[in-house]
Amino acid sequence: MAKRVWFPRLATLAAALMACGLNAQEGVRLPDLGSSADALISPQDAQDYGAAMLRQMRSLGLVLDDPLVNDYINDLGYRLVAASERPREHFSFFVAKDDVINAFAAPGGYIAVNSGLIVLTRNEDELAGVIAHEIGHITQNHLQRAFEDSKKSAPLMALILLGAIAAGSGAHSGDSSAAVLMGGQGLLMQREINFTRKDEIEADRVGIQTLANAGFDPHAMASFFDHMQDTLRVGMGDDLPSLLQDHPVFPARISDANARADALAARQKLRPTGSTLSREQWEKATAPVAYLKDPSALLPRHDHDGLDTYALIRERVRVLSGDPARLADYYARNLAEHAAFDTPANRYGYALALTLSNRGEQALTQLAPLLAGHPDSLLLQLAQAEAMLQAGHRAEALTRYAELNARSPRNHAVALAYAKALSEGGSREQAASAAALLRPLLDDSDEPDMYRTYARASERAGDSVRAGEAYADASYLSGRPFDALEQLKRLLRRDDLDYYARARIQGRIAQLTPLVMELRKRKIPTEDNPDAGSPPPQLRAAGCDTGDCVRVR
Repeated sequence: MAKRVWFPRLATLAAALMACGLNAQEGVRLPDLGSSADALISPQDAQDYGAAMLRQMRSLGLVLDDPLVNDYINDLGYRLVAASERPREHFSFFVAKDDVINAFAAPGGYIAVNSGLIVLTRNEDELAGVIAHEIGHITQNHLQRAFEDSKKSAPLMALILLGAIAAGSGAHSGDSSAAVLMGGQGLLMQREINFTRKDEIEADRVGIQTLANAGFDPHAMASFFDHMQDTLRVGMGDDLPSLLQDHPVFPARISDANARADALAARQKLRPTGSTLSREQWEKATAPVAYLKDPSALLPRHDHDGLDTYALIRERVRVLSGDPARLADYYARNLAEHAAFDTPANRYGYALALTLSNRGEQALTQLAPLLAGHPDSLLLQLAQAEAMLQAGHRAEALTRYAELNARSPRNHAVALAYAKALSEGGSREQAASAAALLRPLLDDSDEPDMYRTYARASERAGDSVRAGEAYADASYLSGRPFDALEQLKRLLRRDDLDYYARARIQGRIAQLTPLVMELRKRKIPTEDNPDAGSPPPQLRAAGCDTGDCVRVR
């Protein structure tokens, strides 16, 4: 049905490293790390570790999985990676659901930006500046250097993995996700693996160059740190934001960043405007692209509807990572009291908050003037369809979703929303249409909600085998490998499986078994490990839907 990225060959090593949160007095002997980054860990192994970290963060409810947000943050990240020193490296970007102001880089090019940081930024250039800085840490091998130079009492990748999870979990908030992984043997905080001042300045310089190469304001990085200090230091005393603790901003660093940005800005002014690549150069320097006959057609992206996509996404992140009812009051109060607050982005955020707090009709009222001025905006039209559905106008919502799907086929955000609308409260035929809509997209997605929605649609359409397979995939991608394996074993005992279904299920069981055996042997306390004791109360699942448990935080 879909490709599975399960990395069973790393099962033993991954489990061993996750179990290595040991204290110095326990006498763990460090391996000889050497000096080569690739000698420390291969690129593929680093990528597998990053993927494992992301799954574990999902199991702890620390990832904001929304197709529109995911597409935006990855599009922004890839634009920067393409202009970096290592454009062919693997990178993946995601938003951590945490109001702590922070961002972090993890093995394999996995870069997280906390929702709290996105909300604090004032424009896309500032957000790009933070991401470019984290890309710099990856491209300059700072993760490997930090542990090569330190004398920690645990293996390199255990510290990287657990430190990244600790940073992403908002350790100040009391969610001890890293402690869960380490079996209560001590909490490794991100500040224990901080980069040196030299690393931070190097990441700044490389990131500023990347910003300029990608067409962003090279001053954005320094301006964001200034803004953050001005905004958050007032009344905080010594309680600095996590980003200022993990990425200390000292005067020399800001001065160096501004000087570097000044030099790049001056250089940019000397560049000719417009396309400088001739057709002849294009044909000699690149592989032929059938649909592109003229290189001058490669122009920077512009919003065709005049809306600031960044501003809309920022408000979407604010609402999806917060309390919708409280945020609806926040928007209503500020719209009534401050004329400058009345922007399309804030009206959009208000509409989302109203929809998510079960006030769809009011949300439609807020969206109507926005859509009148920007009728082609995908974000606004999706918001309208969601509000219609919440307000009970299902037929109108389905019509709108169908129009959007025809206009943007294979768009994950449209397909997922449309499939949910079709299958929830619809007929068996509509559920089958929802499953058919999502099936081609599963190969390009590692989001549990995509698999979970496909599973529910398949189940309601009468295809319980496909539903069971997809529920198992959703459990695995949500960091619950034991649940996934048990669901697959139950499926395999069915006597109505055809040859192809049986072969698929057997293959997945063979992939997953080594990882689960190692986790069980080492009593790694994942949420669903029956041999590792009970998880903390806040991590216990409550309620299941055909084996797919819903977490309560």
